[in-house]
Formats: sequence, structure tokens, C-alpha cells
Amino acid sequence: MVHLINAPALRRRSSPEVQSATSLRNSPLEDRKKRMRKYTITMSVRTVCLVLLVVVPDWWRYIFGVGAVILPYIAVVLANVGSSGAAEPVRPGVVPPPAIEQRRQ
Repeated sequence: MVHLINAPALRRRSSPEVQSATSLRNSPLEDRKKRMRKYTITMSVRTVCLVLLVVVPDWWRYIFGVGAVILPYIAVVLANVGSSGAAEPVRPGVVPPPAIEQRRQ
């Protein structure tokens, strides 16, 4: 018969720490898609401002002119923000022992 030196370590833990998939960051592909979508929407609004700059008379022209000048900066800043992801780094949890252990001889 084999005596185990550290028998309490082999007992099943009541609540093992398990890594949650929801705490992980977005994949680089998803992050890039979201940033490109933000950039495209902002630059589309800028294009509308440029068209309205030519079409609209009077003082409205100045408002759309300012929008056409400022929106590229805003688009780049929004595109570079990226995802917030997990609040803290994800560390692997404690691995629980297997449910069925082999008999030792």
C-alpha cells in the first residue's frame, strides 16, 4: 500500500477557481472591425459636412466647415482607442483534480 505524503492536496476542492471566457479581451480581428466601423461612421459624417458646406447658404456653412475640419481628428482618436477588454489581467485558476483518478498500486 502506498501512503500519500500530501493527502489534503488530493482532496476535491469545493469551489475551484475557473477562468471565465467573458473576462477575456476581444480578439484582434473583432477589435479591428469595431475600430474601423467607428472610423468609417465618423468619416461618413465628415463627407456629409463637406457636401452641406457647398449646398447650404448663410451662417450654416461655417458650422459644417468646422465639422469638416474637426471630424478627421475625432475619427482618428476614436479609432485608436481600441477595446477596453478585461479590467485586470486574466490569470489561470487552480486546476481541479480529475473526477476519476487512477488507482495506484
